Amino acid sequence: MAAATPARDDTPASPTTEDAYADLHPVLQWYRWLSSRRVDLVGDYAGNERFLIEGDSLLLHCFSDPEIDFQDGFQLLHAVYVVEKLLKAFVRRKCVFDIAFFERHKTLCIPSFGSKQSAKYLLAREAVIRHIQNNLDPKEYGVQLFCFDSYNSSEFVDYLHSSGMYFIMCHDGAASKQETSMAAYISAENRRSDVPDAKTYFRAMIASFISLGYNVALINGLELRDTKIMTMVLEGSRRSLPPNVDALSDALSSLSLTNGSANGTDASSAMNILSGVLDGKRLTEREGLALLTIQEMVNHGQANATLALAFLLHLSVLSQLKVTDRGVPDRPVIVSGDPFMTNFAITASRILRTPLWSNIAARCASCDVSDLVDGRIFNTILNSMEDDFNLDAIDGTLKSKALMLVQAAQKFSSEMQSLLEGPLKAPQDHRDPRHHTKDGDIHPSLAVLPFSNPVFDNHMDPIRLKVDKHASEVDPRAEVVFKEISHWHSHRKPIDRPAAMAEEKKKAFWANKRNQWFMAEMQTYSASLTNSIGRVLEPETIVIQTGKGGTKPTAARQPSAPAKEIRSAGGKQDAKGKKGVPASGGKAVRESAAASRAHKQEQEVEKWLKAWDVSCKQFQAEKDLQSRYAMTKAYLSTLADQRRAILGPEVELYMLDTLLQLWIKVVERGKKDEEYSLAAIIWDSVSHLSQTSKGMTKSVAVRINAAVKALSLPTAGVEVPKEDRPLSFPFVLDNARDYGDLTVRLSSNDFQLSHCGPYFDRSMGSAPDDRVPFEPDEWQRKVLDEIDKNRSLFVVAPTSAGKTFISFYAMKQVLQADDDGVLVYVAPTKALVNQIAAEIQARFSKSYKYPGKSVWGIHTRDYRINNPTGCQILVTVPHVLQIMLLAPSHANTWSPRVKRIIFDEVHSIGQAEDGVVWEQLLLMAPCPIIALSATVGNPQQFNNWLSSTQKSNGIDLTMVQHSVRYSELRKYVYQPPKKFCFKGLTDRPAFGALSLDGTPNFAFMHPVASLVNRSRGIPDDLSLEPRDCLILWECLNKHQTPDCTIDKSLDPSVIFSGVEIKKADIIPWEAKLKDILQKWMADNNSPFDKVIEELSKPIYSKDRQPRLLSTSVQSGLHDGQEELPGEEDFRDVIGDDLYSTTLPLLSRLHSQNCLPALLFNYDRKKCESICRVITEQLVESEKKYKESSPKWKHKIAQHNRWKKEQEKQKKKPVRATQKKGAKVDEEGLSKADLQREKADVDTSPWASFDPDAPVENFHFADFKKVQMSELYIYYKQLGKRNVPQWLSDALSRGIGVHHAGMNRKYRQIVEMLFRRGFLRVVIATGTLALGINMPTKTVVFSGDSVFLTALNFRQAAGRAGRRGFDVLGNVVFQNVPLAKVTRLISSRLPDLNGHFPITTSLVLRLCTLLSESKNSKFAIKAIDGIMSQPRLYMGGEEAKDTVLHHLRFSIEYLRRQNLLDSKGTPLNFAGCVSHLYYAENASFAFHALLKEGYFHELCANIDRASDSTLNKLMLVMSHLFGRLPCRQADPETVDRDIKPSSSVVFLPPLPKEASRVLKGHNRQTLDIFTTYVRTFVQQHIKEEENSLPLTGVKVGGKGSDEVKKYVKTNPPNTVRSAFVGLSGHQDAFDSISDLCRTARDGVFLEEAVIPYVDLHPEENPAPINAYLYDFFKHGDIKTLERANKIRVGDVWFLLNDFSLVLATIITSLMNFMKLSQLSDLDMLDVKGSGDTYEETREDRINAETGSTSTSASSTAASSATWASSSATSVSPAGSADARPPTPTIRRKKKVAESWDEEMGDESSSEEEEEEEEKDKMLKDTSFSSPELLDIEDAGLDKVLRAFQRLANEFNKKFRAMWA
Repeated sequence: MAAATPARDDTPASPTTEDAYADLHPVLQWYRWLSSRRVDLVGDYAGNERFLIEGDSLLLHCFSDPEIDFQDGFQLLHAVYVVEKLLKAFVRRKCVFDIAFFERHKTLCIPSFGSKQSAKYLLAREAVIRHIQNNLDPKEYGVQLFCFDSYNSSEFVDYLHSSGMYFIMCHDGAASKQETSMAAYISAENRRSDVPDAKTYFRAMIASFISLGYNVALINGLELRDTKIMTMVLEGSRRSLPPNVDALSDALSSLSLTNGSANGTDASSAMNILSGVLDGKRLTEREGLALLTIQEMVNHGQANATLALAFLLHLSVLSQLKVTDRGVPDRPVIVSGDPFMTNFAITASRILRTPLWSNIAARCASCDVSDLVDGRIFNTILNSMEDDFNLDAIDGTLKSKALMLVQAAQKFSSEMQSLLEGPLKAPQDHRDPRHHTKDGDIHPSLAVLPFSNPVFDNHMDPIRLKVDKHASEVDPRAEVVFKEISHWHSHRKPIDRPAAMAEEKKKAFWANKRNQWFMAEMQTYSASLTNSIGRVLEPETIVIQTGKGGTKPTAARQPSAPAKEIRSAGGKQDAKGKKGVPASGGKAVRESAAASRAHKQEQEVEKWLKAWDVSCKQFQAEKDLQSRYAMTKAYLSTLADQRRAILGPEVELYMLDTLLQLWIKVVERGKKDEEYSLAAIIWDSVSHLSQTSKGMTKSVAVRINAAVKALSLPTAGVEVPKEDRPLSFPFVLDNARDYGDLTVRLSSNDFQLSHCGPYFDRSMGSAPDDRVPFEPDEWQRKVLDEIDKNRSLFVVAPTSAGKTFISFYAMKQVLQADDDGVLVYVAPTKALVNQIAAEIQARFSKSYKYPGKSVWGIHTRDYRINNPTGCQILVTVPHVLQIMLLAPSHANTWSPRVKRIIFDEVHSIGQAEDGVVWEQLLLMAPCPIIALSATVGNPQQFNNWLSSTQKSNGIDLTMVQHSVRYSELRKYVYQPPKKFCFKGLTDRPAFGALSLDGTPNFAFMHPVASLVNRSRGIPDDLSLEPRDCLILWECLNKHQTPDCTIDKSLDPSVIFSGVEIKKADIIPWEAKLKDILQKWMADNNSPFDKVIEELSKPIYSKDRQPRLLSTSVQSGLHDGQEELPGEEDFRDVIGDDLYSTTLPLLSRLHSQNCLPALLFNYDRKKCESICRVITEQLVESEKKYKESSPKWKHKIAQHNRWKKEQEKQKKKPVRATQKKGAKVDEEGLSKADLQREKADVDTSPWASFDPDAPVENFHFADFKKVQMSELYIYYKQLGKRNVPQWLSDALSRGIGVHHAGMNRKYRQIVEMLFRRGFLRVVIATGTLALGINMPTKTVVFSGDSVFLTALNFRQAAGRAGRRGFDVLGNVVFQNVPLAKVTRLISSRLPDLNGHFPITTSLVLRLCTLLSESKNSKFAIKAIDGIMSQPRLYMGGEEAKDTVLHHLRFSIEYLRRQNLLDSKGTPLNFAGCVSHLYYAENASFAFHALLKEGYFHELCANIDRASDSTLNKLMLVMSHLFGRLPCRQADPETVDRDIKPSSSVVFLPPLPKEASRVLKGHNRQTLDIFTTYVRTFVQQHIKEEENSLPLTGVKVGGKGSDEVKKYVKTNPPNTVRSAFVGLSGHQDAFDSISDLCRTARDGVFLEEAVIPYVDLHPEENPAPINAYLYDFFKHGDIKTLERANKIRVGDVWFLLNDFSLVLATIITSLMNFMKLSQLSDLDMLDVKGSGDTYEETREDRINAETGSTSTSASSTAASSATWASSSATSVSPAGSADARPPTPTIRRKKKVAESWDEEMGDESSSEEEEEEEEKDKMLKDTSFSSPELLDIEDAGLDKVLRAFQRLANEFNKKFRAMWA
C-alpha cells in the first residue's frame, strides 16, 4: 500500500530560478533553501543547556565591529573587550557554552574588508585564545575553550558526542554591518583576495554540523534583548543535506585557508635566550613575547633600532597609563609603522602557536597578551621621534621601565646593542593622512524639563538633575499639529448623537446575544470535564458564611451516612435500646423520627441490593471476561457515594473474580511469566479492598483472603468482620476444581518492584481534612493552611501531583466571603482560559441578591462571557488584567475589590514576548497571590524575588514544593518496522497492559540511560519509578568495583522489610541510588560508563522489525476466509518520515491498549498534514477491504435484502380487520399495529446499519462514548464555519488536530470529544501542553523541532498518565534523534529570568492611572510597587538606583514628546500611544510622525491621489509595525532572487521626509539617554573602568602624569567605555544602538526599552521582511510563503496583528476627535479584521441556528438526514455499528481546504457599506473654526480618513483569504 505524502514545505524553485544558481557551489545552493526560525535561545530554545560557539565565527562577528580600529591603530585590547563583552552577555543570561577553534580554518575570523590587515586579525585570534585559556577559570562560569585541527576531525566529533552539545552557534559568512557601512570607503580591489570565499567554508561547516545531528544558530544577526538572545536557528536534517555532503569537506580542503604571508624561521634559539632572561627578571608574558618577536624581526631585517625602541617605549607607556587615559586622537600615520606592525603580528602569531612558548609563558609573571599592542600609542611615540631623541629625555618610572626592557633586549644579539647608541630619528617624509575615527562633537549634558509629582517624587528624590526651566516644551514644527489638537479638544462636537446611540444599542443587543450563546456553549463544554476519579463534575451551591469574619470556609459536604449496620444474612438489622425506660416529650419524637429514617434507609439498601443482583446477572451473561470486567468497572464508577458505601466491596470482589478467571486461563496456557501485568492488577485490587472498611462483609473478606493465599500475594489480606450477607455471584475459588499452581513465582520484592510499582499507594502523609472532599497529602494541607491565613503562595509541583484543588479552594473562599470580593485567575493561553471557566461553571453555583452579578466571567481580547466587573471569579490573560488594573475607572471601584490573583503556569514570565507583562502584574498585584508551576528551574531564587515583592506590600509568601508525580512516566523510543501492511486495527487490544514493555518497535529507555554527559550531572526532576530503581540497583551491583562499592543496606531485600511496599518507601531508596550514581559520574575511574552502556542497549539497537501486519478478526485472516497478504501488500516504511511511520505507530498503540494518544509536533502545517495522511491511509485500506472481503460483500447483500423487505412492507395491502374498539389510522392500522411494526423495524440490526459509515477497525473512534445525534450537531456546526471537509472526515475516524490556527469551535469540539473518549488520537502543537485537561495514556513526540525544548518536553509529557485516569503514562519519541532524546530527558529546567519592567509606555499608563483616578490609593500602591520592589532580572535591591534613573529619563522623554505635562498629566496623543502599548516601541515612532505633522502632509492628498498616498502610508507603517528581520542576505542572493522577484521581499527604504522626522526623533532620544548615562555615572559610579568584562583581568597602570607629557591623549570618557575609547572614540554617539553597545561598565542600558525604532538602512542595514507591504500590493498569501518565507501557520496571526494596529489607531483618533466616546476598557473591544470576521460569522451562525446546545429537541431536528460525501473529499466507509458518516456540508461556493488557501475576492458588503458610510460622514463634515481653516490641508480628519481607507483596503485582501 503506497503511503500518501503531502507536498513538502521545502518546495523546489522553478527551473528558471534554479538555472540562475547553476554556477554556485552545491553547498550554497543547498543553503538557499534551508529554513530558519527566529527564537530566543534562552527562553524558547536551549535554556540552561550547554551549546558550542565556533570560535572563528565568534571572532568574525566581534572583529566586524565598526568601532574597532584595526586599520591604522591595531587596538587589540579593544577587540578582546568586545569578545569578552559578548561572552559576558551570554553568561549574564545564564547560558552554558564551550568555545571551539579550528586551526585549519583560522583565517575565517578575518572580515571581508580586512585583507590588508589579515596579520593583525590572526594575531588577535591567537591573543584571544591564549588570554581566555589562561585567565578564564572554567569553574567560575563553566566555559571552556578547545582547539581542534578541523571540524571534520575525529577528535572534534568525539568531543561533540561526549559533551552533549544542544546546538552549535556559528557564522554563515553573510555580509556584515561593517562591510555594508564601509562599502564606500573600501574599494573592491582592497577586499580579501588571498583566500577563497569564506561564505562557502562557513556553510560547508553548517552542513557538517547538521549532518552530525545538530541545529545551528547564527551568531550574525544576534540581538540581545532584555534577558533574551534572539537569533535565527537553522532547521535541517540529514535528509535535507545536499547529496554530496560527505565529499564536500574533501573538496573544500583542497582550497588553501592559510595566511598568505611568508613564514619566519624557527625561534627556538631566541626562546632559549629569553628563558635565561626570565631567570633574572620577572617579565610579564606580554613583555617576553614582545622581546622575542622584536629579536626575530631584527634578525630578519624587518625592524630597525628606531622602530624596536619605539615599540619597547610603547610597552612602558602601557604599563603606566590607566585605560581611561589611553584614548589617543587621530594623527597622521608614519607609513613605516604599517609594515612593522604587520611583520610583528606575523612573527608574534607564529611564536604563540609554537608548543615551546607555553612552557616559557608559564614562567612569566602574568598572561597579559590581551594588551600586547596598542597601535595608536605606538604611532604617537613614532610621531614624537621626528626630532633627535634618546632615553635621557625621559625620566621617572617610565624611564626605568623602558631601560629594563631595553637591557633585556640587548641580551639577545649584537643587533639589539644599538638600541641605546646615538640619536634616533623617525623619517618625516612618509606620512599617511588617513583617519579612522568618526568626527563628532561631544554633546554636553542635557538639562531636563521640569517635572514634579508627589507620588513619583517620593521615589526620585535621590536623583539630582539640572533642570532647564526656560526651555520650550513644544517643537516649532509640532505647533501646527498641537494648534489643531486644541481645536479638537475645545470645539469638536460628537457627530449625530442619535445615530451613535442607535449603534450602541445595536452593539449591546449583539453583546447580550453573544453572551447567551457563549454560556450555552460553555455549559456543553463543562459537561465534558471530569474530576480526579473520572466522574462528571457536579456544581456545589455556595452560601455566604456568616461566621466570624465572614470568611471561614465551610466543611466539605459529606455523603449521608448509611445505616449503622448492614442487613445480616437474614436480612434484618439489630436495634439496640434500653428497655423499660419510657421516652417522653421531644425525645420520643426524635427517636421516632430516627427510627423512621432508619427504616427508610433499610428499604433503600434493599432496593440497591436487588438492583445489584439484576446487574450481576447481566454481567454474568457476558462470556468475554475482558468485556465483563470493563462493564463492571463502568458500573462501579457510576455508583453514587451512598451506594458505593454499601455495594462497593462486593462489586470490586466481582471484578477480582473476573480477573482471577483470566489468571486461571493464563496458568492453563502456561504463560504465567509473560502475564505478570495481570497478576499486578489482581494485587492492586486486593490491596485496594484491604483498605476498604465501609460495606465490607464476611463473605467478601473471606474470598479476598482466599485469593491472597492462592496466588501468594505480598499483602496482609483483610480482617474478617462479623457482618455478612450472601454474595450475588459464585466466586471462582469456591469451586473445588484444581486450577493448578496459581502462585506468583517471584519473590515479594521482585514482584512488587518489577510489576506493581504503578499501583503502589501514593499517599504522602495524607489525612482527612474537612476542608476538601478527599484526604490531602501533607504538602496539600500546608497549602490549605496558607490560604486560610490569607498569605501568598508559590507552589511548585509536577503535573498530576494534585495542584488543581488549590485554585478552586481559593475560589470557594472568595465566593463564601461575600458577593463583592473578586478572584482573578490568570492563564497564559485562551485554551486554558476556556477550560478553567468551564470547570468553575461545573463546580460552583451561587444566587445573588442583585442582578448583574455572576460567579464567573471570561475576559480576553477575542471575547468575553458575563460582565468582567460583575463576576466574582474573572478568568483572563495577562494583557487584559493589566489593562483592567491600569484603567483609571477601576482604580476606585473594581481594583480594590480584588482579593486574590492566581497566576497559573507562572513560568511564562520567561517568555520573550509576554513575559514582561507577567512580571509587571506580579509587581503590581494589590492582594495576595498564588503562583503555580510545574517547571521552574530555579525555584528558590524565584521564591526569594516573589517574597520580596509581596513583602513590600505587607504580605507574607510561602513556597510549597513537591517533587513527586502521582503517576509515573515510562519512556520509549519508537523503531518503526521496515515494511507495513494494514488490514485493520486489531479487535482485541492487550488486557491489563499499562505500558509498551515487550512490544516490538518500542525500545524502553531507562531514565539513567540519558545521562551520557557526565558534566551535566543529574537533573533535580529526573524521577525513577520502582522498576527503574530495581534495574539501576542490579546494574550498579553488577558493575561495582573495590573502589566503587554499593552499600549492602541498599539491597531491596534489606531495605524493604515490610510485606507491602508504598511509594513513600521508594523515595529515600531512589535518593540514595542517585547519590551513588552522582559520585560515580564525578569519578572518571568509576564503572559509570559501563552502567550507562548496559542501560542504553535497548535504545541503541538498530534491529528494526522486518514486517508489521495490523489486522482484525473481521478481515477474515484469522478465520481463513482470506489469503494472507503477499509481498506486494506490504509497503516500505521510511524510518525518518512521519507520514510513513505514524499509522504503524498508532496501530501498535491500539493493540497494546495504549490509546488515547496525543501526538505533539510543533509545526502547524505538519500537524494537519499528518492527520490528513493518516485519514487517507485508513480510507484507502478500508476501500481495499470492501473490494476484497467476502464477509463485507455478504453483509452488503444482507442489507440490500433487508431494504427490499422494507419496501415490500410499505406496499402491503391495508389490513381488513382490527380488534374491536381499536382506534385506526387513515391506512386502517391500529395504534397497537403501528407500534408493533415500528418495534419490528427498530429491533432489526439493519435499521442502524450505514454502509457509508467508517468500518469498524478502520477508525480510532469510540462510538460508544458519544451519541450519534450529538455528532450530527457538531458536524453541522463545523460545516457552517467552513471547516474543511477532510477535518470532519478525520473526526469521524477518531482523529483530531489542535493548534492555535484552527477554528475555535473546531478546537473546542476536539477537546470535548477527546475528553469524552470518542477521539483517541489528537495531533497538536504546544497548545495542549499548558495545563489543559486532556488526560491521555500516551504522549508521542512526533519529529524534532527547535521548539521541542526541555521546558516544552516536560510540559507536553506531563499530559500522559493524569491523576485519576491512569496509573502510568507512556512517552514515545518518534523520529527524534537519540542525542536529542537523551538531552531532553537529562536536561535541567531553564531558570526563570525576568525582564526590565519599566517600559516607557508603562510609565505613561501609570501617569494616566494616577491622574485620571485623582491619585487613588490603588494607583499610588501600584506605582509604589513597581518602583520599590527589586527586579528579578537585574539582581535585587542594588538595582533600585538604575530603575529610578531610567524612570526619570523615561519621564523626560515623555515630556519632550509633549505626552506629559510638568505635573505628570497626560497630554495630546497620550491616549493613542497608550492604546498601542503592545507595539512598543513602534508606537512612539508613530507618535513622532503624527506629532511632527508628517501624516498630515502625507494624507493631505488622500482624496486626489488615493492610491499613491495609501501605498506610501503602507510603506511607512510596515517600517514601524510587525517588523520581521530577515536572515542576512548575500549580494548574489539579492541580485538573483530578491531583485528579479515580482514580490517585494526586502522592505524599501522609508520616504525621505519620514526618515528625516524619525532621525530627528532618534537624535533627541539619544541625547536624553546619553544624559541618563552621564548623570548615573556621575552620581553612582566611583570606581574606574579597568577590568575586562568576563575574565575580570585588570589592565593598564595606576596612571602617570609624566607619561602624559610625551603621549597626548583624549580626555577620559564618561559615558562610553574606556576600552572603546582606545580606538579614539569619545562621548559622541551615532545612534542609540551605538550608545547601548559601547556604554561603560556599571551602567544598565537596555536598548529594547528605549523608545525608538532603528531606521533601515541608515541605522540598521539588516534587511526587513516586506511581507506586510507585499501583501497590501497583491493580497496573495502563497506569495508570502514562497517569496517572503512566512510560514503558512503564522500568516493569519501576523496579518491580524497588523489589522489590530490599524483598528486601534483609527479608534484612538476617533476617540480623540470625539467622534466616539470609548474608555480604555472599551479599547479591548477593538479587534483585528480576522477576529472581527470570526465574531461576525459566529453571530450570524448562532442567529441562524438559535442555540448551540445539544438538547434533545435540537438533536432531533438536526439529525433528519445525512448528506452524501462529495466526490473530492475522503469517502467514509461502512460498519455494522450505528454511527454517523461524516456529512459533507453543502456550501454555496467552493470552500478553501484551509484558511491559508486564497480563494475569490468575495467580501462582506455590509462591512464595506459601513466603512463607506463612515468615510462619507467624515468627508462631508464642515468646520467653521478659523483656526482649523489655516491647517485644513493637514487636518486630522484627512489622517483619519486615510487610515480608514488603508484599513479597508488591507482588510479586503485579508478577508479574501477565507471568503
